[in-house]
Amino acid sequence: MTLDDMKPGSKCLIKKIITRDKLGQRLMDMGMYPGLKLKVIRNAPLEDPMEVDLEGYHVTLRHEEAKFVEVDPQ
Repeated sequence: MTLDDMKPGSKCLIKKIITRDKLGQRLMDMGMYPGLKLKVIRNAPLEDPMEVDLEGYHVTLRHEEAKFVEVDPQ
């Protein structure tokens, strides 16, 4: 399952970042790394972008980017 499949209010654990290019580095620079627990806060009215809570701070990313984050629902 990937992060873009998660619904608002759901919690998950990041298993791995699937891409290794600039996007993968950008996701890691934003604080997303394997083993991190996060919570999906909300989707924008047209479903894109989505807001997630990463250990106390909020990050907004597109569903297109969230497809590269493999997660395990909690």
